[in-house]
Amino acid sequence: MKISTQFDAGSIIVKDLSNPSNIRLAIRPDNASEFAQWFYFRLQGAAYTPCIMHFENAAQSAYPAGWEDYQAVASYDRQNWFRVPSRYENGVFTIEHTPLSNSIYYAYFEPYSEEQHLNLLGEAQGSGLCQIDDLGSTIQGRDINLLTIGNQAQSDLKIWVIARQHPGETMTEWFMEGFLSRLLDHQDPTARALLNQATFYVVPNMNPDGAFLGNLRTNAAGANLNREWQNPSLERSPEVHYVREKMHEIGVDMFLDIHGDEIIPYVFVAGTEGVPSYNQRIADLETQFKTAFQQASPDFQDEFGYEKDAPNQANMTMATAYVGHTFQCLAYTLEMPFKDNANLPDDDFGWNGQRSLRLGESILSAILAVCPNLR
Repeated sequence: MKISTQFDAGSIIVKDLSNPSNIRLAIRPDNASEFAQWFYFRLQGAAYTPCIMHFENAAQSAYPAGWEDYQAVASYDRQNWFRVPSRYENGVFTIEHTPLSNSIYYAYFEPYSEEQHLNLLGEAQGSGLCQIDDLGSTIQGRDINLLTIGNQAQSDLKIWVIARQHPGETMTEWFMEGFLSRLLDHQDPTARALLNQATFYVVPNMNPDGAFLGNLRTNAAGANLNREWQNPSLERSPEVHYVREKMHEIGVDMFLDIHGDEIIPYVFVAGTEGVPSYNQRIADLETQFKTAFQQASPDFQDEFGYEKDAPNQANMTMATAYVGHTFQCLAYTLEMPFKDNANLPDDDFGWNGQRSLRLGESILSAILAVCPNLR
């Protein structure tokens, strides 16, 4: 048997591989920080062999509660991913699975590779509706790309959507694939109506270094990008620095920051109740958006989520708080589950790339519903 991780986003520590019924593993922390939760590895030479894989340091991971009621994903071809029997007991996360082929991949969530990311950019540009600009480079020299979709008329609403500040939250780029696919569809009436009144500024992957390195939460310098928005620096967080600079140049009428949550098994949003500029206009916009989103997608709900910040208690280093307050606009963090959506569970696949993609498509209807009131 052999376990390997020398590929895009690969990550695991092998402690003992001598016994298939007691494979001892450890989750590797991010390259420059202590955050640990993401794993992605290839197991070879175990066809038809019952394998029991113990992740011995699961209790020391970033979100130990994330392992409860969670099932890992696996794939033979890296195209079709399915859930495999998993459990969390006494601080150890365990996968029990008998591979049907000699080569199989296991991951924390369905990956979204750098190659897929570049293909996504190419397809968007090929639509004829999208302009791609390079804002700058990451610490490791990868491109920070901004997609501009729309007429860029002075009167247009300026809607910003960013994803994958936390690189292990791969469902967010699947979401972006669906979002962009529908927005760039010439035949879609919702997309056409939106582009008649708004220009979209989209960053499908805020953290390409962290994504390639197999990090859960940080960039190559160990920065959690969603805590860098008040004072980003070129040395530590160029990704946020360049995007924030562009926002100040262009302006923002609506902002969405797309994320995944390790613990909560629902799709939900977190708003800007705690920022100093929060007012009744924003509260009404939030209500209108959530109502429209629930009508557009039964996967979205507003009962479960994070506790709302008390007035003036928001963490202003976070993207949604910073942007919402600075531009006094509707701003939301959207969270999708790593586990499953408990309202619409799927035993075979759980929450996955395709469901994230469909959610990305559906959110256009909610955005269209609030457009008349964004200014």
